[in-house]
Amino acid sequence: MPTKDVLTSADLTDLRQSALGAANPLGIAAELAEAVDQGRLADPADAGRALTLAAEIAEVKAKLDAALRYADQAVRAYGDSGDTDAGFSRALHARILYRLGRADEALAELTALRPLLGEHPDAAAYLSAALDAGGRTDLAEQWLTSAVETALRDRTASTPEAPAEPTALEASGLLFFLLQQRHRVRRELSLPHDQNDNLADRLENELFSNATQTANAEPGAEARLFWPRDDFDTLLSRWPTLTEAYGRDWDEHRARVQRELVRQANLGRLGVGPLRGSTEDLAGYGTRQGGDPAEPQIRTGYAEDLANRATPLPWPPERNGACWCGSGLKYKKCCLPRTRS
Repeated sequence: MPTKDVLTSADLTDLRQSALGAANPLGIAAELAEAVDQGRLADPADAGRALTLAAEIAEVKAKLDAALRYADQAVRAYGDSGDTDAGFSRALHARILYRLGRADEALAELTALRPLLGEHPDAAAYLSAALDAGGRTDLAEQWLTSAVETALRDRTASTPEAPAEPTALEASGLLFFLLQQRHRVRRELSLPHDQNDNLADRLENELFSNATQTANAEPGAEARLFWPRDDFDTLLSRWPTLTEAYGRDWDEHRARVQRELVRQANLGRLGVGPLRGSTEDLAGYGTRQGGDPAEPQIRTGYAEDLANRATPLPWPPERNGACWCGSGLKYKKCCLPRTRS
């Protein structure tokens, strides 16, 4: 990776997708750590993210001592943060400890993280992956089973009149991820299907078959207009009224686009994909048309113009492939579940 004076959040996203295919991945890991040490991150809050990526690279390349060093630094950078990125960093730390033969320390760290199964959808995947690295897939199944039972019990307690089993549209994101990850772990252990495995299968089937039934109107290009993270923030900063058109935040925006893509695919349209917009491009189009980019007719015209001259982003990705939105996460862990949100 060419040395840069400052690494942005977008740079880190790009590196997550490309570093392992580079000529010198370990050099990239070292540069990430140096960027943190030297204060070369555009956003200092990205320190934990950069160091976690360095640890992942070193782990994949079997440089476990370096991986542990970077992971130690990442955990310190996150401090007491309770967000999912911090949880993943600590689970990665434990996974590396397992690979170094320090099983007791690893299990103690993961046990402390176990409550995250009831808080963060991603925790089901990263905690079970860490336990699997230590040969404790059986314990992952026990933890996930307990978390699923708790989530189902809480659902019944909060909505007593609800059907005994949730539908795909009604199930919370947390419950969906717990069920799917538990299902995967039980398959690895060759355990027989039980009621919750059947529920996991049914919810996933519903997710694909019942994405939407509102297919009366011919879909337009604007509904596929996708704003990458930095552009989305800039867009709402310049034209705050566009929250109604594109979402209050980036998560809501991605969910809207994902649902529309599924809807159009269900209509039998071929080659649907997100149309990647640019704030500056939209502003330029508005200037050329003599209108305000916040006006519906300008936005519609811009989307149609983009559809005629630009190639849509590939969609849908493979379930285990990188998500189309550029988050760096796998599709199955990112925008695929947003179909039902």
